[in-house]
Amino acid sequence: MTQTSDNVTWLTPEAYNQLKAELEYLSGPARTEISVKIAAAREEGDLRENGGYHAAKEEQGKMELRVRQLTQLLEHAKVGEAPADDGVVEPGMVVTIAFDGDPDDTVTFLLASREYASADIETYSPQSPLGTGVNGKRMGETAEYELPNGKKATVKIVSAKPYTG
Repeated sequence: MTQTSDNVTWLTPEAYNQLKAELEYLSGPARTEISVKIAAAREEGDLRENGGYHAAKEEQGKMELRVRQLTQLLEHAKVGEAPADDGVVEPGMVVTIAFDGDPDDTVTFLLASREYASADIETYSPQSPLGTGVNGKRMGETAEYELPNGKKATVKIVSAKPYTG
């Protein structure tokens, strides 16, 4: 499950099925549930001061946004296996970097879309400044990226292995 370009997201078959199931739930049973909540709140009277109605409508809006996100993601998904174990940093890889070449100051993270952020490992988007900087680099190479304050940071790629989580 990771970005391979701005419009294509690589997904494992399991990840694809999980997201498709979420979309089916949100598009079916969840829509019915929220409609029932809205109808019940509407029967309470004045909609201008009806907290239950406004909460249900807000929930509906968030749910519809998620439906649109999932639909777009799945339409542009590439379903396949993990990237090759060739040492090249790319989406789907667990990457270890050393800051400014200090071998003791390392960070390990998964380069992947937010859809597959893992509780087991920190996840960085391929579109993040760090993700953009390291993407395509090989073990031993250095990468530069821009920090939020506008300064540049340099990291060395220590390792890049396919995520097996």
